[in-house]
Amino acid sequence: MAQFKQRNTEKSAIHALRHPFPDIVAFDTVVRSLILKNPLGCTSYMSAKKNHPPLETVREMFTAKFVYENAKGKRIGSGSEIYNTVDGYHTGIAAVISNMANIASHGGKAKHVPGADLFSVTLKCHDPKGEL
Repeated sequence: MAQFKQRNTEKSAIHALRHPFPDIVAFDTVVRSLILKNPLGCTSYMSAKKNHPPLETVREMFTAKFVYENAKGKRIGSGSEIYNTVDGYHTGIAAVISNMANIASHGGKAKHVPGADLFSVTLKCHDPKGEL
């Protein structure tokens, strides 16, 4: 079982991975598996006349990193874009790479750097004791 470090400011925990996920597909697969299989033992609950699932997504952030290279392959700039869905991440990368005005502004072609990308998800778990 993974070891979580509890934060002091609120009832939440952060888990740092020894090995990062190789790509967004692997990351999303693990997140969806957590939600569907519920290995944490979370329970469903009612709040404000709404039924909530045992484990639900609160926030997702997917950061795509880019470098801009001139015709000689020299790095002349960099940038990043943050998306709130996996689909947005994929279409956003294509949009940045094909955006001619952006390419002209930087003076070079955009190149996606998948190894520098960052993925984050915040999940809400209803504990069997009644805590979120």
